[in-house]
Amino acid sequence: MPRIELKTGLTAAAEKLLQRTAHTFQHHPRQVTALLATLMFGAGGAAFAVASLDPGADSVIVRQVLEDVVPLPLEAQLQQLDLHDLNLFRSELTRERDTAEALLARLGVNDPAAAAFLRKDPVFRAQLLGRAGRTVTVEAGVQQELQKLTARWAPNDDGTFKRLVIKRSADSFSSQVETAPLTASTRLGSGTVRSSLFAAADEARMPDGVVNQMVDIFSGDINFRRDLRVGDYFNVVYEALEADGEPMRTGRILSAEFVNAGKPYNAVWFQAPGRKGAYYTPEGNSLESSYLSSPVEFSRVSSGFAMRMHPIQRQWKQHLGVDLAAVTGTPVRTVGDGTIEFAGVQNGFGKVVIVKHNNADRTLYAHLSKIGVHAGQSVSQGQNIGAVGSTGWATGPHLHFEFLVNGVNRDPMAMAKRSAPPLTATARADFDRLARAMRVQLAAAGQSSVMASAE
Repeated sequence: MPRIELKTGLTAAAEKLLQRTAHTFQHHPRQVTALLATLMFGAGGAAFAVASLDPGADSVIVRQVLEDVVPLPLEAQLQQLDLHDLNLFRSELTRERDTAEALLARLGVNDPAAAAFLRKDPVFRAQLLGRAGRTVTVEAGVQQELQKLTARWAPNDDGTFKRLVIKRSADSFSSQVETAPLTASTRLGSGTVRSSLFAAADEARMPDGVVNQMVDIFSGDINFRRDLRVGDYFNVVYEALEADGEPMRTGRILSAEFVNAGKPYNAVWFQAPGRKGAYYTPEGNSLESSYLSSPVEFSRVSSGFAMRMHPIQRQWKQHLGVDLAAVTGTPVRTVGDGTIEFAGVQNGFGKVVIVKHNNADRTLYAHLSKIGVHAGQSVSQGQNIGAVGSTGWATGPHLHFEFLVNGVNRDPMAMAKRSAPPLTATARADFDRLARAMRVQLAAAGQSSVMASAE
């Protein structure tokens, strides 16, 4: 073993360390060599230094080592990149006046052959052209040629969506429509009323469908036409139904809190096994009515259930229903579950729909501009059955709405206040657990709103 000479300036501690290193290397050369190799390769070029154990900085020997680093040839790297095709992905919303060429141009695609195929594809024409707001995603090549086009939409309330996929093959295109289940994600929303309820929802980026549900839930306690105050606020936990991660439609409100004039109102959605779901207060009291308060959202009663001067016959008569003022085309919904007993034309009623809810209860919707259901069809509460119009004996567009019990007309506004059955004792424990979880989520929704306002 060659003798190791120590340079001046090394401390006694460093000298002792070197002596031990030499002794180790002499008796275990292979192990030390392996250890050094591991450190050198594993460190990837890291620098090592031994600091003096002596507090005096003057005794430390510092050496600087310079090495040339040679990069890999750029030409070889560029050649490797040339072997890969980089495709462009882009999404756009359809517009009502879109043509195949106009939509492809906004998507960054310049492909006459693809445009010609889309013009002839029946599904593309029926589901995308002339329809605004549907998301289309394309994959295009380096020459702006179409490689793949995907569009999604949810035509029914059956929990599924349609996916149109158009692909380029060697010398042609193929079109395929697939059906897949929608997935539900939970979202939080919170807003404060400064001018109107819908303006507050827009500011909170909440869909109008959530607002409409909230109005239905609390309409038995809050008159949203007269009772709203500046400073009223709401927190909501709701479902968003998605197709491949893309929001398709609004699901159900899971829980909600609305504070009106300082008074809080709360609701939790709960469905016991074997029973229809309903909304309850956190204490377990039913908020559900057997029927919706109105078949037309945000309409006003222009003529109530009372004696009145008939506008056409010009004589005093009992008005057997209520008239709800709304513009032509406003959707009309059934106020409860049932079966369509009649859908057609009836003398002065014009276009009319009659829904049988049970053996005793029936509702009638008259002067419709169009009918969207047929006799014998089953309908669920809130389902659209037609649109407001002025057919039959009508002086202007409105909905005439009647409620009959065993063939006798009743005040529709009073019938809407009949509540659904309360929770059973066996379901109460499950409901209490759900209500506690919903309280936590509503608090989180309110806190997120506070943080957003602070920012």
